[in-house]
Amino acid sequence: MAVRQALGRGLQLGRELLLRFTGKPGRAYGLGRPGPAAGCVRGERPGWAAGPGAEPRRVVFLALGLGLGLIEEKQAESRRAVSACQEIQAIFTQKSKPGPDPLETRRWQGFRLEEYLIGQSIGKGCSAAVYEATMPTLPQNLEVTKSTGSLPGRGRGTSAPGEEQEQALGAPAFPLAIKMMWNISAGSSSEAILNTMSQELVPASRVALAGEYGAVTYRKSKRGPKQVAPHPNIIRVLRAFTSSVPLLPGALVDYPDVLPPRLHPEGLGHGRTLFLVMKNYPCTLRQYLRVNTPSPRLATMMLLQLLEGVDHLVQQGIAHRDLKSDNILVELDPDGCPWLVIADFGCCLADESIGLQLPFSSWYVDRGGNGCLMAPEVSTARPGPRAVIDYSKADAWAVGAIAYEIFGLVNPFYSQGKAHLESRSYQEAQLPALPESVPPDVRQLVKALLQREASKRPSARVAANVLHLSLWGEQILALKNLKLDKMVGWLLQQSAATLLANRLTEKCCVETKMKMLFLANLECETLCQAALLLCSWRAAL
Repeated sequence: MAVRQALGRGLQLGRELLLRFTGKPGRAYGLGRPGPAAGCVRGERPGWAAGPGAEPRRVVFLALGLGLGLIEEKQAESRRAVSACQEIQAIFTQKSKPGPDPLETRRWQGFRLEEYLIGQSIGKGCSAAVYEATMPTLPQNLEVTKSTGSLPGRGRGTSAPGEEQEQALGAPAFPLAIKMMWNISAGSSSEAILNTMSQELVPASRVALAGEYGAVTYRKSKRGPKQVAPHPNIIRVLRAFTSSVPLLPGALVDYPDVLPPRLHPEGLGHGRTLFLVMKNYPCTLRQYLRVNTPSPRLATMMLLQLLEGVDHLVQQGIAHRDLKSDNILVELDPDGCPWLVIADFGCCLADESIGLQLPFSSWYVDRGGNGCLMAPEVSTARPGPRAVIDYSKADAWAVGAIAYEIFGLVNPFYSQGKAHLESRSYQEAQLPALPESVPPDVRQLVKALLQREASKRPSARVAANVLHLSLWGEQILALKNLKLDKMVGWLLQQSAATLLANRLTEKCCVETKMKMLFLANLECETLCQAALLLCSWRAAL
């Protein structure tokens, strides 16, 4: 809107305000056309149109009118931008859903351990062992007829030195993975097992608990945790059921103490436990980085994927609380780019009644796993009658720490000697510098994510938007005077290009999938916050 139009609209608003507060018509105060003589209506006292000081008052009123008009135009521009973002978001929300469920065609199967063919051990943690698996009747296109080997600790055997990378990143021999929880204290009833291990079921699909083993009891339980909505960067539990503990390959060597006495005389485990069926991924993030050095741009997209996953959890009122490179799984797109998936929700906070605000009344309250990557507001918390730990930015802090590993450095919160930092006591100045090859925007973002004070830390959504703009929004960031209308124009261009790229390729590449996620989570306010952050960082350089 031109200044003349803004002025006209402002004067109109001014008349309405004046009439509301004085009860006098605008003409009496010189706001309309003046009368033939004195410029005021007979019987009314002279107002703005006459008397000493009339001209300065007119100038003030004109300035007020111009200001009101410009403010209204700014608000209209903001409303247009918000509306455009909502429309774009609605389009891409439907297109950014996770891929098909490998067991989708067998909706009422897969709830018994006997239905699976279980292969070799993929790995084990502090509470479970994971095995490769398949169903003999799965569609043929999901099977891989030739074993491709695996990274150490993922799949069968070891690879020859010259073939390690090629085999490690190949498709898994079995399309599924079965996670067998270790049951030391949950008892042997299905109901007790499902209630005790309920956090593992947070990423479960709608049909995952539809089996016969305690599923109805669990779904009706008011104490059950939230179920996270599907997201491409979050693991999906396809089936969950309880069954008798079998003697699987390597069990007597890898975890004899947690086996039931019928399988190992000195075992402490119960005879029944929880089994989770998931998609089988070729390797973990730690294993991927052991044999790969991603380029700065690719590493930035990997960091972005973690932030998208964390933001999705925060929006659902869930905190993972155990983020580390061992709990992040990796698969490759047709171009060899890694796609990251957050897994292992055994330590998560997903309580419907408290959200992300955990009452910390005593030291017995569980603050989550992996103390090395515990955010400062969590690690320094002290219990008390009114103490509360806010987890809304705790996972984002952990992503900032993992960024060092993604960009080829040792995680400073894992390192040894003088370089070792503790989340309870480190200072921002002690954080090691990222390599010069890392884009300046990313270096600034990692510093911001690792701010000690959560209030100074960007949210996962704002941080993700920073990377989206840094990767694909240079043309809009280069503008000297960034306006909302210009931003909306750029978003519309991105939307059209992304839809076209998605339609032209049979399998969506990582970059296109990330753009679709960005547009599916579009919010005008957080996008503007990210743009302002980037502009301030660049101005300070």
